[in-house]
Amino acid sequence: MNIDACFQLGYIVKTHGIKGQVVAFFDVDFPEDYEDLESVFLEQQGRLVPFFIDAMEPQQKGRFIIRFEDIKTIEQAEKLRNTALYLPLDELPELEEGQFYFHDVIGYKVVDAQYGELGTVKDFYDMPQQQLMAMDYMDQEMLIPVMDETMLRADHESKILHVSLPEGLLEVYTQPSRPEDADDADEDTEEEK
Repeated sequence: MNIDACFQLGYIVKTHGIKGQVVAFFDVDFPEDYEDLESVFLEQQGRLVPFFIDAMEPQQKGRFIIRFEDIKTIEQAEKLRNTALYLPLDELPELEEGQFYFHDVIGYKVVDAQYGELGTVKDFYDMPQQQLMAMDYMDQEMLIPVMDETMLRADHESKILHVSLPEGLLEVYTQPSRPEDADDADEDTEEEK
């Protein structure tokens, strides 16, 4: 299986018990959609290797205790710690019209409701507080918060992502910051004294 044909479901957090079980975290919006998995791919030495699941027990907050078929000892399980879990892209749940997965819109044109065409989707970043979309804009990277209010819809036929930028965001990237403005303000106050 090629990694480009897959999405990262999550990763193995730690071992559980002494019989080879592991605790996995599914980093997806709806972890419960994946409770009946029969297998997953684990990234090992740069390639994806299928691992078959004997048992999987849901915990809280996207965590699962998993027992793989060929992993019987804590030593074997320990080698899997921090390993990424993958599934084929065709196992992603179907989305409603206009919705999109991040990997689907890389390279799409970004068109704002007010400003028109802006640039091209470059990447998405998972930050602690929120997710950000990176866009190539006027030879620089522009970051746009990923929220329902900003990401309106994706037109997959035309390869266009329709957005509505937060007020003032475009100006942050278009107006040059001038450190000398701060110096001028200091001089003005000195002259007034």
